[in-house]
Amino acid sequence: MTSLSKSLRHVALLLALSTPVIGLVTTRTAIAAPAKTQAVSIKGFAFSPQVLTVAPGTTVTWTNVDEDPHTVTANDRSFHSAALDTDDKYSFTFTKLGDYAYFCSLHPHMTGKIVVKAG
Repeated sequence: MTSLSKSLRHVALLLALSTPVIGLVTTRTAIAAPAKTQAVSIKGFAFSPQVLTVAPGTTVTWTNVDEDPHTVTANDRSFHSAALDTDDKYSFTFTKLGDYAYFCSLHPHMTGKIVVKAG
């Protein structure tokens, strides 16, 4: 057997042995799912969008862009923000299916709803 033949056999053997290892590394590398986030603006004394549908596990962030303070308060009190000044944010992660009506406790005519449903 020539030295070239031996070298080719060694390369082939190394490739055959390394392929499963590469496959294991590839299949064990987890790619994180992108975070589920949605935004609601508070402006003009209104929540926009007024109704938002999200999947379970989604974090909704409200941002107050009004000059006046506002809150985000669930009708069932499952979540409640402090008074949000201009550019302040409040976030809540919705994990359970259902409808979550909310309002501004400083201006109760301001209302909105988060609908959490699968898929």
